[in-house]
Amino acid sequence: MKKQLVVAFILFTLLTTVTFKEKITISQLNIKKIIVENNSLVKKNDIKKLLFSIYNKNIIFLDNKEIEKALTQNSFIETFEVKKKYPQTLKIRIFEKKPIAILLNKKEKFYLSDKIELIEFKNIKKYQDLPYVFGNRGEFKIFYDDLKKINFPFDLINKYTLYETKRWDLETKDKIVIKLHPKKYLKNIQNYLDSRNKQNFKNYQIFDYRIDNQLILK
Repeated sequence: MKKQLVVAFILFTLLTTVTFKEKITISQLNIKKIIVENNSLVKKNDIKKLLFSIYNKNIIFLDNKEIEKALTQNSFIETFEVKKKYPQTLKIRIFEKKPIAILLNKKEKFYLSDKIELIEFKNIKKYQDLPYVFGNRGEFKIFYDDLKKINFPFDLINKYTLYETKRWDLETKDKIVIKLHPKKYLKNIQNYLDSRNKQNFKNYQIFDYRIDNQLILK
């Protein structure tokens, strides 16, 4: 009841306010302009097309859930902020997802966000050097979250490969392959990070940790 009274009071105030000697009518509160800000990957025109159904709706009664439903059709958009500029303008600030890898799984190709969410793949020059993930999103999320716990230097990696045995291989940008144990991979990775810059390890291209408690160098 209180909410209805507040809305009624606002509407009454707007309709009885004189601006430039003309009274504001209901039709003058319909949305005519949408301002899009803070976008970089998604084009403003594409965002406005998603919001086409919002135009001419009453700005007072517009529900943000309707805007959310429209904007989330674009997988690059993570969240947004809305400001209503009476009488007829919406200002929408866009926050985009940040791709951190390219997922290849069963011939499908997606970007992965830093929250390991799927993003529609498009050829974007800015992201052409991202590491590739050969595997499934669920398994990679577990692996990625574990790597974050040890402050793993992700910029070191060129490729992540998951095998049917649930075991990962990593390939660095220097073409070094790290073959990990299926269960003790964090211990393996820490060992590699501690060893890789030591002089007696610099000539090896393969660090094989697959056998329990062993490291085979090639």
